[in-house]
Amino acid sequence: MTSRREIQPLLPGEIAHTIGLNANHAAAQTRFKEYRSRRADETLRRQDADLSLFHEFLELHGLRTGDLSQEPDAWRPVTWGLVEAFVKWQLNEGYAIKSINVRLSTVKSYSRMAMQCGSITPQEYALIRAVQGYSFREQVRIDQRRPIKRIGLKKEEPVRITAEQARQLKIQPNTPQGRRDALLMCLLLDHGLRVGEITNLTAADLDLENGTLHFYRPKVSKEQIHRLSRDTLRASLAYKNCGDLPVNGFLLRRSKKNEELGDPGMTERAVTGRVRLLGERLGISGLSAHDCRHYWATSAARNGTDAFTLQEAGGWSSLAMPRRYIDDNEIANEGIKLDNERREE
Repeated sequence: MTSRREIQPLLPGEIAHTIGLNANHAAAQTRFKEYRSRRADETLRRQDADLSLFHEFLELHGLRTGDLSQEPDAWRPVTWGLVEAFVKWQLNEGYAIKSINVRLSTVKSYSRMAMQCGSITPQEYALIRAVQGYSFREQVRIDQRRPIKRIGLKKEEPVRITAEQARQLKIQPNTPQGRRDALLMCLLLDHGLRVGEITNLTAADLDLENGTLHFYRPKVSKEQIHRLSRDTLRASLAYKNCGDLPVNGFLLRRSKKNEELGDPGMTERAVTGRVRLLGERLGISGLSAHDCRHYWATSAARNGTDAFTLQEAGGWSSLAMPRRYIDDNEIANEGIKLDNERREE
């Protein structure tokens, strides 16, 4: 016999609550997937690397979890104490302060989603969110005291390029590879393109009739058009007029022996290696594509480019980075008048 309680219909408030719980459950099932679908491929690669190191740290402490980038339940054993210990562990291992701060931000982002999925309690997430990284001033003091300042492939400081060195890097031999290299260095030094943006360029992106370059910035999911600089236009015309420019497909062609060019499509690794080689030929050790982007932004800031224009041209998602370039190139005592200088006037 069915009880009266079992056949009583739900009250309106109970129905609404049930619907809400079902909606929460449905959202939780796709929370990670939805978040990752909105991020650029470069961001996902970096986050996956961050979480892989966090996973390694947890295993060192006897905690076995699932895929932290995909599975909410993998975050159940994570506490604020473990996140705090992860930060300290990286510091002792010699990781760069900037990398530590970025990894902490990644852990916080995914722990927030885990909290929304019910794998971490709101109270625990609040404590995780309170874990702090290191400020720039703290970084300087810490690096002065610890024996191992950084590990990994990234350099602590960019290679500084002078204006004369930049000019020389854009002047390459009149050979198939030399003409390609000249165009490559112009795109890096005169337009500040990232290495991934350069390898994705196609022959159709180069509009020589109008003197423009159309390209996509995957890091910020944005398409842009740059007016070609004088040197870039000259290098592009030489690349085309000598028959090096592909009819279709990728813009930059691979290297072959004897200064010849192969099929279209240089890889990021090939571009990185080529830039390093061209730098070594000028006596510049360890030159990278990002060093060239740093030169471009520094040069633009030094010559009076405002932060908003630099942000737009450089494809940054915020003003933080362009403002840093501008602040670093400002004359700190500009406008200061001293008594002795007044008397001389």
